Amino acid sequence: MALFQHQNGSVVSNKHVFIRARPQRKPISTSVICGLMLFCLGMISLLTGHMASELERYSQRLARQSLFNLDESNKGPIDIWKSEYAKYFYGCSESSPKFPDAISEKESNGYLLIAASGGLNQQRTGISDAVVVARILNATLVVPELDHNSYWKDDSDFVNIFDVDWFISYLAKDVTIVKRVPDKFMRSMEKPPYTMRVPRKSPPEFYLDQVLPILKRRHVLQLTKFDYRLANSIDEDLQKLRCRANFHALRFTKPIQELGQKLVMKMREKATRFIAVHLRLEPDMLAFSGCYFGGGDKERYELGEIRKRWETLPEIDAVAEWRRGKCPLTPHELGLMLRALGFENDTCIYVASGEIYGGEETLAPLRDLFPNFYTKEMLANEDLKPFLPYSSCLAAIDFIVCDESDVFVTNNKGNMAKILAGRRRYMGHKRTIRPNAKRLSPLLRERDQMDWDIFAEKVRAVQRGFMGEPDEMRAGRGEFHEYPYSCICQKPASDIGSNESGGHQGK
Repeated sequence: MALFQHQNGSVVSNKHVFIRARPQRKPISTSVICGLMLFCLGMISLLTGHMASELERYSQRLARQSLFNLDESNKGPIDIWKSEYAKYFYGCSESSPKFPDAISEKESNGYLLIAASGGLNQQRTGISDAVVVARILNATLVVPELDHNSYWKDDSDFVNIFDVDWFISYLAKDVTIVKRVPDKFMRSMEKPPYTMRVPRKSPPEFYLDQVLPILKRRHVLQLTKFDYRLANSIDEDLQKLRCRANFHALRFTKPIQELGQKLVMKMREKATRFIAVHLRLEPDMLAFSGCYFGGGDKERYELGEIRKRWETLPEIDAVAEWRRGKCPLTPHELGLMLRALGFENDTCIYVASGEIYGGEETLAPLRDLFPNFYTKEMLANEDLKPFLPYSSCLAAIDFIVCDESDVFVTNNKGNMAKILAGRRRYMGHKRTIRPNAKRLSPLLRERDQMDWDIFAEKVRAVQRGFMGEPDEMRAGRGEFHEYPYSCICQKPASDIGSNESGGHQGK
């Protein structure tokens, strides 16, 4: 009787199918019954086919939810310098065979202008997403315009930060990119380019329904404040394009790259392994967080004045934020965490930051815990002078050193931390430590009430799951730029075996 179902899934009982013959009614013909059976069989086939495809998609999703499940018996000490499971994975952002090459400039639907927003790494997310949006719209992308009006007041253009020719050529098969709209085309336009701002996290359907018609009608369209304007979850081929744009196409200019690598070499001369710490304790970050760091009325006033620049920020209870683990650790707290994890007093540390609120007085506790303490200002000397007026160039130099470090330690959930965490996962799951601030906060408050060994053991326990292991990355978790799950592949067992026996040359 399972064959006899309505569309809503209810079973048709016998009395509704087989009716006793009565003089006043004709019996149901065999053709009607056969027709009903065929109809029901068709519906069941459609339903089961749909269920099968859903099950297939679900199984694929489950496979991506945890890229590597650690054995339950693996509760031993964690290697603080590298993950033993990193060898099982590699970055994979190649497009699938069904992903066609980009259309030409003449055949495209028009020119897409992008005005990025924020600091260097916030703009980097916008540029990567802009590449994908241009692909969705079949548009010709004009090299994005960087933000000159943000808090940092940096008037650098794309060409001053990124290798523009490499950017265009690397993505040539995916998206047609030009440096400017042709002058002849601009002169022929009756109206200036249409400008609009799309909602945050807009799905591809929004761009096709709301943006594409305008682009086709006006031929030149500018999207402003373009940061996090594309949905987190999109088609896998588009996600892989995101990775190609972010992790490969956006290469820094030669002067920035050379100075960054020079600083990396200087750190390697001091130690074979080093940590890079992104403190992010600049005044704007502290003001934005709404947290209190013990500086009394002077701190409350100064950070409060900076906070007024963001008119939409709500009032925040600083103590409550700290207890919930929403505040960055102080340099002293961060140093205690690293020492508790097992990093020795002689470990070399590179501190990436802009202007630290409180200056040397703020940094002194971290320097006491780790005397081998270095910054770009200390290492670069005169070489840094040409870049000093440009905050984006300085951030790019820090980015290179942090990316090349053996261990990267974040102290916030800002854009640089997210981009670097995602890049380091993609490049081989290099150790990236995120303080579990919510659980560390009470431990740090009670530090004086326990001996060091107990404190260190508790810190190591709460930091499990925050050490950059492959199994920390699950599909749909956080920002895709931080967790690029579609672009991480597991190596075949045969490759791993041959690698361990000395025969694997890497992918």
